[in-house]
Amino acid sequence: MSEPCDLSAVEARRLIGEKRLSPLELVDSCIGRIERVNPALNAVVARDFERARATAREAEQAVTGGRALGPLHGLPLGIKDLQATAGLRTTQGSPLYADHVPDRDDRIVAAVRSAGGIVLAKTNTPEFGAGANTVNQVYGFTGNPFDPERICGGSSGGSAVALATGMVPLATGSDLGGSLRTPAGFCGVVGYRPSPGLVAAPENKVAWVPFNVDGPMARNVADVGLLLSAIAGRDPADPLSREVEGGRFADPVPADLSGLKVAVSEDLGFAPVDNSIRALLRERVAFFADRFGSCDAADPDLSGANEIFEVLRAVGLMAKHLERVEQTPEKVGPNVTANVKQGLSFSAADVARAQREHTALYRRFLRFMERYDLLICPAAAVPPFGQDRLYAEEINGERLRSYFHWIGITYGITLTTHPAIILPCGLDPTGTPFGIQIVGRAGEDERLLRIAAALEAVLAESPECRRPLPDLEKLSARTPEPEPVA
Repeated sequence: MSEPCDLSAVEARRLIGEKRLSPLELVDSCIGRIERVNPALNAVVARDFERARATAREAEQAVTGGRALGPLHGLPLGIKDLQATAGLRTTQGSPLYADHVPDRDDRIVAAVRSAGGIVLAKTNTPEFGAGANTVNQVYGFTGNPFDPERICGGSSGGSAVALATGMVPLATGSDLGGSLRTPAGFCGVVGYRPSPGLVAAPENKVAWVPFNVDGPMARNVADVGLLLSAIAGRDPADPLSREVEGGRFADPVPADLSGLKVAVSEDLGFAPVDNSIRALLRERVAFFADRFGSCDAADPDLSGANEIFEVLRAVGLMAKHLERVEQTPEKVGPNVTANVKQGLSFSAADVARAQREHTALYRRFLRFMERYDLLICPAAAVPPFGQDRLYAEEINGERLRSYFHWIGITYGITLTTHPAIILPCGLDPTGTPFGIQIVGRAGEDERLLRIAAALEAVLAESPECRRPLPDLEKLSARTPEPEPVA
């Protein structure tokens, strides 16, 4: 692959600044890739190509005119369809918003534009982001770029697929229980869940709960840092946000791994994980373990995580969607409906207990991370499964407790509120990507990015561990199913 759309974001931005790459050339290359590959995958949904081309021409004039350029100047982006884009259809994957065109940008989109980024298109997501399988009643199913018959993960699935196939160099995501991390792992890209408050989200209707965060997605760590540098920052409407010097995340200098103490956990001590994933994690960790000062098998104490997450997640989704389920039940899908009904079943005592136990879990994890510089575990508990299944019903022959229990490996980390990043680590036995989840210490986002950049370079040394690439020729030749009419 040698087209402009295959350049890293950092390299493309450097070439634009040096007047060696035209922003319009880059935008057109991305559009060409979308038109070539997206019919087989359905990752990119609402498109803003003509406005993107016009913005690219303006970006080119700014370069030739010697004007000051932002960190994302001239770079096309995919925006998750949960995030409002002024003048561009934003459905949230719901029939209730099938024709919705916002008149203003969400903060993260405004930050992208302010930094010189060009909004190219929206990327697909499940209804209201509820679920780790990107499918909805508006746009349909998004396939995995390595096997379109398998799921790509969710809820930031469209962004992950668009990145993996070179449709865009950067994309936005969001993450509650793994919505950014699971698709990054399934599609072979990098996804970053920042510390709560690092990227202000004033649109969040449940702002005091530190679960849902916006974050960057890209094909490598440096590109993730570049996008994070543009979107990090405070907004007074987000009570958890804080002032931050975003520029410090750009171009993370790889850390020295040799003195780090690392914990490796196959299941975080509680999450169901397929035996094939456990074996693969052991195999891949064996390749790089000697690069660290120490690398020990150790599980944090996340006891009670399932019950805590079930209660607090359901109550949060009930706060957002109760009226929709009550007033228009026929237009709300099964995931959202099930969560609202579950939320209604909990008592005030259940919520109080969950809040108390959540605090205790957080403090236990803090003590655990005092002994280690980072924790490594799988990005996902199972390989990507077929699109005929909405979720994983069982793992290792054991029936799971709910439709989201199979993502315990990510929502366990959500409960800790520690930053986490997904690195691609080769392929699994199904021929789809395998990813590792790296968890840093509380609030140490910059350090985690530096560690991830160093480990990414180590993984690139091995054909079995480096980031895999999808077969674009095979995808281009694939005869797609007719796209659903919205």
